[in-house]
Amino acid sequence: MAHSRTIRSCGTHPEVGVSETQSALELDEDARRLAELGYKQELHRRLSGFSNFAVSFSIISILAGAITSYGIAMTSGGPIAISIGWPLVGIFVLLVGMAMAEVCSVYPTAGGLYFWAGRLARRNKRQWAWFTGWYNFLGEFAVTAAIDFGAATTWMAFLNLTTGLEVTQVRTYIAFLIILLAHGLLNTFGVDLVRLLSNVSAWWHVFGAAVIAGVLAFVPKHHQSLSWTFFHYENHSGWGVPIYVFLIGLLMAQYTYTGFDASAHVAEETRKAARSAPKGIVTSIWVSIVGGWVLLVATTAAIQDYSGELGTATGLPPAQIYIDAVGQNTGVFLLFIAAVAQFFCGMCSVTANSRMSFAFSRDNALPGSRLWSKVNPRTGTPTNSIWLCVTCSAI
Repeated sequence: MAHSRTIRSCGTHPEVGVSETQSALELDEDARRLAELGYKQELHRRLSGFSNFAVSFSIISILAGAITSYGIAMTSGGPIAISIGWPLVGIFVLLVGMAMAEVCSVYPTAGGLYFWAGRLARRNKRQWAWFTGWYNFLGEFAVTAAIDFGAATTWMAFLNLTTGLEVTQVRTYIAFLIILLAHGLLNTFGVDLVRLLSNVSAWWHVFGAAVIAGVLAFVPKHHQSLSWTFFHYENHSGWGVPIYVFLIGLLMAQYTYTGFDASAHVAEETRKAARSAPKGIVTSIWVSIVGGWVLLVATTAAIQDYSGELGTATGLPPAQIYIDAVGQNTGVFLLFIAAVAQFFCGMCSVTANSRMSFAFSRDNALPGSRLWSKVNPRTGTPTNSIWLCVTCSAI
């Protein structure tokens, strides 16, 4: 799968300070480990352990998936699919993440899943890597498209509430293209900018979710009871079997708990990758379980008019829940917090998507691999791969 490559020398300078020497030694160790796996160091290692976590946490994005897909659970299952479904799915996802983290600690490469499949398979290694890689590649840019389209939906709802702009399919798609283009440009400028914005994104998600939950907990004059918030069942799906409807409602949580493999995809840009990347995977999941649960319980308890909020003209039930619960101005402010978080989410998704595509091309698995595996020597980013992913997501 991976063939031998020339190793770029990465020595330490004799006249540097202690901290710089330590950093250089860490880079040497990371580059040496990468060389053992058959690759040379091409991407710039500028991400800390926190930045690695921030990328995965931002892609999971409790303020993106849990908000844009909230209507799925409202339609299929209702409060029980939201308040009970979220931690239930989260526990199983955490088990998957822990297993992935274990493998990542041994194989910290940008290829992630497909590389692991090739190494762990007892036979037909190339075939397993090829199939896993293609599923991952197609899924990556499909997820990027879903995230940015969800962000466009949220921003259109925000504009509808603040300016009265009519929400149409054409306008939403144009907003989607603008957001996607912006994410391509931000990633093109280099990993230093991505590092800065992903760090900001992580804190924005934490404090943003806390603000929304706090406002919804204390400002509304009316809240649903605890029994209703956790165990009430609703079915507007058209299906008649309750357990099946409940399982459909779990798609809200399952859709949100995706993208934590990003910690592996940016491993070649992370210092102490064999430790930082696995920690990034696991930490991003459990923080999302806790933070997302608080956010969703607060949102569900603040529901004022179930049918009206489910069928809102904004196209986004949480937006209407916020407005009905705390008023127009405060509700729009809460929606703005979610909209900004979703923009960060899409940016980090393009980052992970492009690194996976770069690695897959490096192993000659994509048509035109030589073009997509090129790294910009100035920025240390796979620029061509970034725009390949943006284009595929747009289509």
